[in-house]
Formats: sequence, structure tokens, C-alpha cells
Amino acid sequence: MKQVSVRTRRRKSRVRRLSLPSLGTQESSPWAHNRLWWWGVGVLAAAAVLRLLLPTLKPLHHDEGVNGNFLVTLFRTGYYHYDPSNFHGPTLYYFALVITGINSIFHWGSGLSTFAIRLVPAFFGIGVIWLVLCLRRQLGTFATLSAAAIATVSPGFVYFSRYFIHETLFVFFTLGIVVAWMQYRENGKPVYFLLAAASAGLLFATKETWIITVAVWLCALLCTRFYLSLHRNLFGEREPQSAHRSKNKENAAQEAAPNLALEPPRESDALWLYATAALVFATIGILFYSSFFTNFPTGVYDSVRTFGYWTKTGRTDDPHAWFTYFDWLRKEEAPILLLGSIGIAIALFQARHRFAVFTAFWSLGILAAYSLITYKTPWLTLSIMLPWTLMAGHALGQCYERMSLRVVTPLVTVAAVAFSLYQAIDISFFHYDDDSYAYVYAHTRRDFESLVHEVESIAASNPAGKDIGITIMSPEHWPMPWYLRDYTHVGYWGHVVETSEPMVIALEPQTLDVERVLGGRYRRYSSHDLRPGNLLVLYVRKDIQP
Repeated sequence: MKQVSVRTRRRKSRVRRLSLPSLGTQESSPWAHNRLWWWGVGVLAAAAVLRLLLPTLKPLHHDEGVNGNFLVTLFRTGYYHYDPSNFHGPTLYYFALVITGINSIFHWGSGLSTFAIRLVPAFFGIGVIWLVLCLRRQLGTFATLSAAAIATVSPGFVYFSRYFIHETLFVFFTLGIVVAWMQYRENGKPVYFLLAAASAGLLFATKETWIITVAVWLCALLCTRFYLSLHRNLFGEREPQSAHRSKNKENAAQEAAPNLALEPPRESDALWLYATAALVFATIGILFYSSFFTNFPTGVYDSVRTFGYWTKTGRTDDPHAWFTYFDWLRKEEAPILLLGSIGIAIALFQARHRFAVFTAFWSLGILAAYSLITYKTPWLTLSIMLPWTLMAGHALGQCYERMSLRVVTPLVTVAAVAFSLYQAIDISFFHYDDDSYAYVYAHTRRDFESLVHEVESIAASNPAGKDIGITIMSPEHWPMPWYLRDYTHVGYWGHVVETSEPMVIALEPQTLDVERVLGGRYRRYSSHDLRPGNLLVLYVRKDIQP
């Protein structure tokens, strides 16, 4: 009997070591254990303000205009087919369709508006911060709050969360896979495994660069296993922990919280879970790429065929030097770059936390992968910044655990947040069209909106109203189709043509040919910057009263 009792105690001890508190239970909820964690509410509130305040302040970028054009067609006709040759995945348009549908209900008319479409990336941008906060078990309280705060005020995360492009959704689903997988590893609940599969399906349906992220993850996993094994053999240290174990008292209650034992699933249950996850992934991918079976199986086939196009694009379009991303991060994300580098060094030197070591290799791998590709755009830095931000939080968290640095670390965190906040406000609310900033990439000048207002004013004073004829001869005109989406007689020719429509818009280099063709029937009304190097000229027929 005594021997059985000893075995029972040993088993209970082993179960206690495997037991991990669930974030979903009231007893172990992180919000209830310490006052420090309540700062997370403030971080989320700040993220919402920076992403939702004045979303229509800056005009749409060229790419936003193209995405908006897809949405207009989908909203009005229900038609969307994935184009593998030049455009990204369908999730952006279908999520925007939901928002514009809701918007149309409250506005008793068309729900298409700049405000509505920019809500989509803004909501997902806020969601990224929430997902960072969900990594408390892996990083620790102070580290998680620091990482979330830095991501909240990051100039890149703020600026591109106010862009109607795919990138913020892509980062959200990327982090969603990580968070869901770590939750599954923590408590073994199948729902988290299925959530990881769903996030993977949505990532796949968002942008073709998912293959880069997955390749980097696989390399990071292999590097993590090899590095930890090597480190353990060289230094004889124990197996690293998969979850962060904070030593300070504020997390003691959370660490001691009771929970059910984490037991490995039976083989039959595991097979069922893997099959269900594969079905979830495939279903999401097929639904979106087939445009909900209106383009099946062509859309699904195109989701694979697209890599032939994008491989060529990655080698030829928008070529930049290999160090471009590092340079952009240095200019716009200095706190993330500096603190992230320190966090990577700490994680690899200590080799104590498996998640930290994996994220360190993820950070290095994703930067290397995107740097090796000659095609570079500023918004791709978000995928790079994601793990680097987690590493920045890890650096601050590790410093905070050292009593000698307990006072200094919060001051460093506040300084980093303040520095990035200033940059984020500056670029997102004041210099959003100033191409001297690294993130401002051929953005539409604010003067373009004056052209739109003039067209609207002329149309409003004309009996034809929005049925007035407009001839666009300029080959450079995006995002004009979005702003003129309600005008029924607009022709986009891209070259000089004969016309008698009341308004003509041409590019400055075309003016000599345009004026020769138009003769004396039109007057040059005004000129406006579209973007750097593109000046649009508005001609109005002389019998039209503005």
C-alpha cells in the first residue's frame, strides 16, 4: 500500500508539472491576478484611437484604389474572381463586403465609402495588438505589455493599419496561427488546434507571401531544435521550458492556479483532429479562392498557379538593395530594431525558453528571406516587424526580472513608446504623403482631393449631375476610379482621344496633344498633383458653367 501511495504521489507531482493554467477560466484569468496587467486595456484603447481616428484623412493610395475597384464590383454585382497574375488573395474584399454591407444598412444607401473600407485594416490592426497580449504565458506580463505597447505605436503598424491593403490581415492571421498553436500546446484543447488551422486557411487566402512565412517557420523550428540540443550538450543545462516562467511575485498566483492535467491525445483522437484541421484549412481556402463556388475550380487552381507569376515579380519588379528593409527599419522603427536585436541575443544566449529561441530564429529568418528578394515594398516590413516586436518585449521583460534593472526598464520602455508614438503621429496624421519618409511609397498627394472636389462641384452645378461625361486620357489615374465610382459616364482611355465630353483629365506631358485635339472648345481649368512626377490637368468645355 505504501508503494502504491509513493507512485501516486510521483504521478501527481508529474501532473502538477504538466498542468498549465487556462486563460479561459475565471480562476486563472490574467486580468484578475495583478494590477499591471490592466495596462493591457489602455494599450488596446490606444491602438483603437491611433487606427480609427480620422481614417479618411489621407487620400487612397494607388493600390487601395485598385482594391477598392474590386470591392465596388463585388458589392454591386456580386462578382469577384481571383487574378493570379497581379493581385492578392480574396479575404480583404470579402471582409470589406461585410463592413460595407453593414454600412449600407445604417446609411440607407450605398455602403461604399472610404471610411467603411478603412475600418477593415483598422479592426485587424487592433486585433494584432490583442493577439500579442494573448502571448503572456510565453513572454511574461511585462514583456507582453511592452511588446503590445511598442506594436501599438509602431509607425508601420499604425500607418498601414490605415491602408486598405492586405498586409494587416496577413499579419493578424500569421500571429493567429502562433497564438492558437501555443494555446493548444498549453492546454491541449482541440479547439485551439482547429483555430490554428482556420488562421492558416485565412493566411493562405490573403496573400501569396504565406509561403515565405511558412518556409521561415519550418527553418526556425529546425534551427531551434538543433540549437537547443547543441546548447544542452555543450553546457549540460536542463531541457528549456516551452512556456515562460516568471520569477516575480505578481505572477505567482497565476503559475499556481489549478487546472486539469495535460495528457497526450490517443492516436485515434489525434488522427481525427488532424483530419478535421486539414478539412478546415481546405474548406476556407477553397471557399475564398473559388469566390464561394462561383469560380470553381479555376480560382483554386489559380491559387497555385500564381507562384509562377510572383516568382517572376520577385526577381524583376521594384528592385531594391538587399539592406533596404534594414534601412527602412532603422529610420522608422529604431526601438523595435534595437530592442529586438537585444532580445534575440538574450534568447539565444540564455536558451532557456523554447518560444523565445524559436521567435529569435523567426526574426532573423524573415528579415533574411525578404532581404534576399529584390522586390521590396514598405508594407512588407510588417511581416518582419512582427517577430522583432515580440523579441523587443522579451528583451524588456528579461531586464525587468533583474532587480538591478527593475526601475530603469520601465523608463526605457516609456522612452521607446514615446519615440515611436511621435513618429507614428507624424507620418499618419501630418506627413502621410511626404515621400521623404520611408513608408510613404508613391502615395497619392493630398492635392489630388482638390481635383476630385472640383469635378464634384462642376457636376453638381450641371443638370446631368453624376451622369455628366468625363474623359480620362491620363494613363496614370488610380485611385480616381474609386472617387468617381458613382459617376456613370467616365471613360478611362489612357491616351489622347477625340472627345466632346464636358470634362477631360490628362497628364501634364499629354497637354500639347490634348489641346491640339480639343481645339478651342475647352479651357484649361486647373492642375493637381496625383503623386510624385504625375501632374493631372483638368479641362472643362467652355459651355459648361462651373
